Amino acid sequence: MIDHIGFSVADYARSRAFYVAALAPLGFVPVIEVSKEQTGDHEATGLGLAGRPQLWIGNGEAARGPTHIALVAESRAAVDAFYQAALAAGGRDNGPPGLRPHYHPDYYGAFVLDPDGHNIEAVCRRPEP
Repeated sequence: MIDHIGFSVADYARSRAFYVAALAPLGFVPVIEVSKEQTGDHEATGLGLAGRPQLWIGNGEAARGPTHIALVAESRAAVDAFYQAALAAGGRDNGPPGLRPHYHPDYYGAFVLDPDGHNIEAVCRRPEP
């Protein structure tokens, strides 16, 4: 199941204004804003319904891959296994398994670049048992 998707935009302020306005009739609103200080290299907005970001736009993500897709993992162990399997299959590290509390207190994810440079993530939002 897809948790969320994201992509890079050329003009972050212009694109953010566009998506906020265009998606408002669908009930999508900005849920999370992240800064360059939090991510290390880019700013981004997560838009979504019911307090959950489902569509991310950001700048500076070209280095992270032209497209970003996050897939639901049922456990943190599954995130770890995804990461190891993806690297063994030829993927490149784009962020090892770990907590990303700037997204959500229990957000545990891992990122790899596929052979075409797309940023593929596995994420578990459940607290550690």
